[in-house]
Amino acid sequence: MGSRYKFSEEEIKAIEQKRKANKEKRAETRLKALEMRARGANAKEVAEATGFHAAYVTQLVAKYRKYGLEAISGNHYGGNHRNMSAAEEARILAPFQARAEKGELVEISEIAKAYQSSVDHPVSKGQIYFVLHRHGWRKVMPRSKHPRKASEEEIAVSKKLTPQSKP
Repeated sequence: MGSRYKFSEEEIKAIEQKRKANKEKRAETRLKALEMRARGANAKEVAEATGFHAAYVTQLVAKYRKYGLEAISGNHYGGNHRNMSAAEEARILAPFQARAEKGELVEISEIAKAYQSSVDHPVSKGQIYFVLHRHGWRKVMPRSKHPRKASEEEIAVSKKLTPQSKP
């Protein structure tokens, strides 16, 4: 049987205060698990109450001992790493906006080249589409024309030849 960590009353009070001040659901569950373990519950009991695996409960306690309360209560999930601010993105899109307003076609590959040259690393087309969506752009294409469509004269002649169903 593994050794059990001993928690002081000050540590338990600090965990309680952190739980009261916390507003994140995931961090709340981690703090609840840590508090239950500090109050003497074993890993299986904590796992049943929180939905964590018993081994993860043990890892949480070890992480708390090694790095402190901030390692448990903080949001350790990344994301939203933008390459530049919205103003910088708008500055890059400005010449393309002017071209689009004149009625010219603007291709995503051109925007991608300009964007990549400003951030100095390659980015996917998906990133460019996210930037365009953030700035209210939408995909507008010229109406397609069938290559074998009849000319206007042929259409007019065929209308004269077909009997009208209405009097």
